[in-house]
Amino acid sequence: MQSSKNVTPSEAAKILGVSPQFVRVGLQQGVLPIGTAVKMSSRWAYNIPEAALKNYIEYGSKRPESEGEA
Repeated sequence: MQSSKNVTPSEAAKILGVSPQFVRVGLQQGVLPIGTAVKMSSRWAYNIPEAALKNYIEYGSKRPESEGEA
């Protein structure tokens, strides 16, 4: 399995031109498809693979394999 570098919500926010809070809440609510957010006790942990962020920037919310499907 190939490992991918992860980026922080702050790094992702700078790249996307949004606030870090926007990224965190988007991940928590499952509406920003660049990674995952997991609540651990009273804190949230974020996993944003660099490859997923690049894919989102290039293709938006559509994944390349879903193009052309009805």
